[in-house]
Amino acid sequence: MAPAARIHLFDGQPAVTLAAGDLTATFLPALGMLGASLARNGAEYLSLGAGIDGYAAGHTTGLPLLAPWANRLDGDEYKVGALVVDLTGAPKVHRDGNGLPIHGTVTADSGWEVVRVATDSRSAALVGRLDVGERPDLLESFPFPHELSVEYRLDPGGLTVATTVRATGRRRVPISFGWHPYLRLPGVRRAALRLVLPARRHLELDERGIPTGEGHKRPAESEALGRRTFDDLYALGRDRRLGLEGGDHSLRLLLDRNYGYVQVYAPSGQNVVCLEPMTAPVDALVTGATPFVSPGQSFTARFSIAIA
Repeated sequence: MAPAARIHLFDGQPAVTLAAGDLTATFLPALGMLGASLARNGAEYLSLGAGIDGYAAGHTTGLPLLAPWANRLDGDEYKVGALVVDLTGAPKVHRDGNGLPIHGTVTADSGWEVVRVATDSRSAALVGRLDVGERPDLLESFPFPHELSVEYRLDPGGLTVATTVRATGRRRVPISFGWHPYLRLPGVRRAALRLVLPARRHLELDERGIPTGEGHKRPAESEALGRRTFDDLYALGRDRRLGLEGGDHSLRLLLDRNYGYVQVYAPSGQNVVCLEPMTAPVDALVTGATPFVSPGQSFTARFSIAIA
């Protein structure tokens, strides 16, 4: 079948479904550009466990963007150059169980503009844009004007996600965004899942999930998940391929050079594994460990979910 794109409703939300080969992927532009489904012949590879209502209430699910920062910050204050930002009382800031700011401020944001829905001979694509520079509610917690764009492109091999930050103001923009895909293998129980990880550096976290500054090397592995649980941060080397295997299914997450970190989250008792691409480590806005994009310039990071 030729690649196709369809505009419709998904649980009452405006949606765009892309199709290529035997794959389909559904996105909700008016709900933070959330990825709500990635399926092969109708078999689902994304978990929407929290549901659409849960995501609208601030809970991550499906394939959500975490911006302008991924994961946690160690407190309500961070400094970029001479600029001190205080998140106390700022709108749209989500918090974890310890009260720490988590996952940025664009969760379920309704301000995305659909720029393009298109197909070619091999793929189907959706492009969305959010102009943070025109949003006082977002600038209060991240006062760095920029335009955020996401391109989803589906081909018969899988889904590629390109995220771009273009600095639109006079300040350089710290880059600390990431993604939080809730991945599953259809029909495969947790005990039968095999987790594939490359050689990496395990960055130690404290009891609040904040890096301690310590770390140690880990070899590549392809091991049964079994009863193991993860909520772990890794710095990646040249090999940036992670994945899940089980039954007749396999999934690979392929990260480009601008995703140097990944958080692996596999909670007890849930048939889901999150392999979370990150452009900077946890707490990077506070520690100053972010890359930057200069005024008028852009930064793009890509990852792909390949299904076989």
